[in-house]
Amino acid sequence: MQIAYIRLSQTLTFESAIMPIFLIISRHSAENCPLNNEKMKKMTLELPGKLGGLEKKHGVKRVGAWTVVPEHLLIWVYEAPSSDALQKFSMEPEMVKWMAWNTSEIKLAMNLEESLKLLK
Repeated sequence: MQIAYIRLSQTLTFESAIMPIFLIISRHSAENCPLNNEKMKKMTLELPGKLGGLEKKHGVKRVGAWTVVPEHLLIWVYEAPSSDALQKFSMEPEMVKWMAWNTSEIKLAMNLEESLKLLK
């Protein structure tokens, strides 16, 4: 499993009334694709039922999740109070089990309006 965390520079201040947005970008091989692999299919179908409790435990909110099936790509969008909260969420045993067959990156993101504020 590969997880990369992007942090804002210590000198950069980012004030917002909204909670920070994080992207979890995951890729898997064709061999590990739930469409082709029964074990991965079972894990994938079980995961949504377990996410709600884990999200609540760590104070993170799933904004949405999208997949690009031909590219074996999944993009999860979360609001989280901090990168630490999202990291702790992603290290829960159920998440680690699922992420073990994916290569994942976690990135801090912001909408265009918030990023434009940085230029002022």
